[in-house]
Amino acid sequence: MTRRSQLLDILYSHSLATTVIKAAARHRYDRGLASELRFPFLAIVGQTEMKLALILALINREVGGVLLIGARGTAKTTAVRGLLDLLPEVERSTCEYGCEPDDVIQYGMDGVCKECATKLGMGDPITRPDVMRLVELPLNTRLEDVVGGINERVALEQKRVVLERGILSQADQNVLYIDEVNLLENKIIDAILDAAAQGQYTVRRGPVAATYRSRLTLIGSMNPEEGRLRPQIMDRFGLRVVVRGARSVEDRLEIYRRALAYRTKPYKFVQDWANETAVAAMEIVEARKRLPKVTIPEEVLKTGLHWIADLGIDTHRAEMTLFEAARAYAAADERLEVTIDDLRAVAAMALRLRQTNAAADYYAAADEESERIRAVIGESVSTES
Repeated sequence: MTRRSQLLDILYSHSLATTVIKAAARHRYDRGLASELRFPFLAIVGQTEMKLALILALINREVGGVLLIGARGTAKTTAVRGLLDLLPEVERSTCEYGCEPDDVIQYGMDGVCKECATKLGMGDPITRPDVMRLVELPLNTRLEDVVGGINERVALEQKRVVLERGILSQADQNVLYIDEVNLLENKIIDAILDAAAQGQYTVRRGPVAATYRSRLTLIGSMNPEEGRLRPQIMDRFGLRVVVRGARSVEDRLEIYRRALAYRTKPYKFVQDWANETAVAAMEIVEARKRLPKVTIPEEVLKTGLHWIADLGIDTHRAEMTLFEAARAYAAADERLEVTIDDLRAVAAMALRLRQTNAAADYYAAADEESERIRAVIGESVSTES
């Protein structure tokens, strides 16, 4: 049997593992249990596909986010909030204008403000390490809250237009979580998905315009009993996981026992899972560092494309998600080359719900009409000749 990495061993395990932690991992995890006792991500019983999808999205933002579809009480929100203890560090700008070293590479010194240009010229950093955050989008949010709008206080008191950052800008290099995404207004979800895909967005209010970065990891969840999500919106999410309740009596009993242990002795329960959490957090950091070096052989790429063609999937987001998720999976497994097995491990999450019956019927009707047109054109040409 092929050896798996520590991260994948923990994810695929259904019980509390006795994991040996490196000294660096112990030091990395010291976050103070008294601050907030979240149910540990890895303590969720089963739901391997959901946990794997969320981990892959943390490793590789190009996966395109995750959509969790399931009934109430299936640990969707618990899993997302449990990611807080696994979130890696990122380099965050210390400048009020958001200047970063990449701006200099792309635009030269004119791409940063004068203060940052001076700091860079002196060899001083303009970013600092900071742990990613989880930003939750309220269900009653307005479009102005999401993209940003005019600062009303400044407008009234100082008679000038000043733009305030929205939630999308605040979520830059963070995780943005939208619970009950199917209940959001269409214009709001469209704005979020466009910004997440582009990595930035522009706000215009009268004579003032500002462009903000939105390099975020998007996670949505929904209960299909409360309404469907538009197909064009669903297609914008990279990985789609159908979350169902546990089927076996043993798993349901274990869920009850862990929930009871968490409620009665939360400090002890969280501490019991601290080792696994520490290892997973460290492994995610290492996988993110490894990811840029991960390649996909030509034969593996062609195999994935044949699968997509055989499934009759039209959207090209399918192969983008499939291949980027496979790269993240290989990185998580401490490898630098994607295999067919990596594609198989992520294929269901990447390819399901990519084609609707309505789309298939529409294309079939269009093809039938095209054939009739060709037949008429052919007959007319032959008659005239």
